[in-house]
Amino acid sequence: MTQALTFPTISAIGNIDAYIQAAKQFPLLTEEEEFRLARRFREEEDLDAARQLVLSHLRLVISIARGYLGYGLPHADLIQEGNIGLMKAVKRYDPTRGVRLVSFAMHWIKAEIHEYILKNWRLVKVATTKAQRKLFFNLRSLKNDYEGVDTLSGTQAAEVAARLGVKQEEVVEMETRLSGRDLALEGNPDDGEDAFAPIDYLADSRYEPTRVLENKALAYQQNEGLHGALEGLDPRSRRIIEARWLSEGEAATLHELAAEFNVSAERIRQIEVKALQKMRGLLAA
Repeated sequence: MTQALTFPTISAIGNIDAYIQAAKQFPLLTEEEEFRLARRFREEEDLDAARQLVLSHLRLVISIARGYLGYGLPHADLIQEGNIGLMKAVKRYDPTRGVRLVSFAMHWIKAEIHEYILKNWRLVKVATTKAQRKLFFNLRSLKNDYEGVDTLSGTQAAEVAARLGVKQEEVVEMETRLSGRDLALEGNPDDGEDAFAPIDYLADSRYEPTRVLENKALAYQQNEGLHGALEGLDPRSRRIIEARWLSEGEAATLHELAAEFNVSAERIRQIEVKALQKMRGLLAA
């Protein structure tokens, strides 16, 4: 199904903000419309029905993907992976079970994003400065100078650091990341209840934008900590968080807020990330 379906992509539209606006143009389906389309696809293999189901949930993928921006991976890539999960969900969705597609699809969308993060986490922010990038691209070749060595000794790491103009601990960290093994998303059941799997360290669902949007009214009534966290922000940061995460209607785009505050969209994104980090710290206190 993923090969037969066609729908807007970020690369085709040109930029992520235009894609987000395009995704918002597709109408949400009523329960009756969703049931009818799902039956058509499931019983008649009607790809147009499947396409309508996917298009009506693109905004859900965007919202979920936004909750994983803290891992340093491109938002566009997270959305693309989430869209794959959405298509898998549509393919497996059974409308007769009495569950809306939005609830069923969230698991598949998150699963694809989780796998993508775990495949790429070792190299996230691994080479930020010029010296670190040089280390990243040259470490393996320099290790070949030490024949038969799998792991650099302290002296050898110091020599490499001196040659490349970085700290010895950066050489050790880079070597560890580049030689690390892929990890399974879920833990081994035999490890016991106290063991942790990589999935345990992924985004906290309590603060995912979808959960915030769906339960905003309840959160304001039951979670005074959210009020306190918002009060702890400066006026500009609070305005950005409320417009992006807590609005009744459609969330404001980075460009809309950039025009409002007369700064760049990138600056708005930086303020947003910093404000969310501060709020999480206040909520955890």
